[in-house]
Amino acid sequence: MNRLFGPRSEPEEELPLVATADEELRPHVVQIFALVGEAIAGATHALLSGDRELAKTIVDKDIVIDDLVNAIVDTAEMRLLEDNALTIADRRRLLTLLRILPEVERSGDLAEHIARRAARGLGSEMSPRSRGLVERMGEVASTIWREATDVIIDGKLEATGAIEDIDDELDDLHVSLTAELTSGSMTLPVAVELALLARFYERFGDHCVNLARRQVGRNGAD
Repeated sequence: MNRLFGPRSEPEEELPLVATADEELRPHVVQIFALVGEAIAGATHALLSGDRELAKTIVDKDIVIDDLVNAIVDTAEMRLLEDNALTIADRRRLLTLLRILPEVERSGDLAEHIARRAARGLGSEMSPRSRGLVERMGEVASTIWREATDVIIDGKLEATGAIEDIDDELDDLHVSLTAELTSGSMTLPVAVELALLARFYERFGDHCVNLARRQVGRNGAD
């Protein structure tokens, strides 16, 4: 397995990124993953059900996600700089955590972007086929986020392959939804907004792939 930080100088057990050495941070990392998972599922539901109040709540909660990310970053950086008792393994996990947090924050932003479209009533203007495709994209996005959470929080590296397969399905759905936009079944403004929506879901999947790659120590480039 390729290592993000090169060869290790000492043997160590493969541990989750958020291990017991990071006990102070673990509850907050678990919380932020839960918040993003709730946001992507809630945004899809709000879009398809026309629940504008739910959509607005999800938009507001993105501020909570951003604040929580910033707090975790501050604590992790302080520990790296000031805690001389940290082992090499502890430092590696904290560094990896700092690398994955932007992916988490951007995933929350994507859910917020979807919720904003829901708050404007986009769901009611979509064609039946596009609604079905978006519904499936939302289901797949929730599934891939759960798998990414298992990798990061619990160190279930075997889920990495499944994540890439699920991302392939999101990519295929993106292509199908884009094709539906050319059918002429919706007005141009709606088609433009829906094209952005499809891209948000597709990018959400990419962030999940990058999260998994960070955990297993591979290059997480898009």
